[in-house]
Amino acid sequence: MSASSYTPGGGSRSRVDPGSELITGEAVALEVRPTGFMLRAVGDIVDVLVSGLLLLGGFLLLGAASVAVELDQAAVAALSSVILVTSTVIVPCVVETVTHGRSLGRLIIGARIVRDDGGATSFRHALIRALVGFFEIYLTFGGVAAITGLLSERSKRLGDLLAGTYSQHERVPRIPDPALGLPPQLARWAPLADVGRLPDPLARRVAQYLREADKLTPESRARRGYELAAEVSAYVSPVPPVAPEIFLAGVSALRRDREFAALHLEKQRLARLEPALRGLPHDFPDR
Repeated sequence: MSASSYTPGGGSRSRVDPGSELITGEAVALEVRPTGFMLRAVGDIVDVLVSGLLLLGGFLLLGAASVAVELDQAAVAALSSVILVTSTVIVPCVVETVTHGRSLGRLIIGARIVRDDGGATSFRHALIRALVGFFEIYLTFGGVAAITGLLSERSKRLGDLLAGTYSQHERVPRIPDPALGLPPQLARWAPLADVGRLPDPLARRVAQYLREADKLTPESRARRGYELAAEVSAYVSPVPPVAPEIFLAGVSALRRDREFAALHLEKQRLARLEPALRGLPHDFPDR
């Protein structure tokens, strides 16, 4: 029985014209959350403090070296510029490139710099952000970054606007997936149904589809439901006359409930056998 001919309950399937839709990836609309202004401020303050410590350490080493080697003023000025650029531009750029958008401050707040389309940033994005950041953070004491962040929808600073990036908040609480119950339409079918032959990989695909069904486009949801229902129907008997998605929900819930009941029964049997398994024969040594 093919997916194109699967019609639960003798109903007809309305075909989806492949040329009339545009599917991107898995047709799932991902919902990402940009980092808020206050969190970004905390992360930037931490990164500025790290750059300040590097700058201070570089100047202390330069002072000690100038006394030991007796550098002239031109050499001291040149080395001071190198230390300044390294601490405020080169090091942040290298760290952000190697860690794919992270830094110590962003690691603390659970954020990462990504492109506007959600992809990973490259050296070009990190370099633009570092060069512009020297102006908007260090030369203006964070004033330009604060103003652009407050006015931007995603709390972008000027470097993000020019580089085409934003800060994505990744540390979000995980919401447990709700357990789907048996559909009421299948209450009479459930006691008679045989779902024990359903393979575990196929059962996991069905469970994943049911979890993500609300995120799919209507066309993709219907097509994927029919395809899975056609595969599942080969292992289920009898096939109820319901819509494919209800059929998949019923099979998944019934299989889960029966596996839970089997595990619970096994636990009860092991509990009854525990005295005999752990005890000594004939009440030894207290006989």
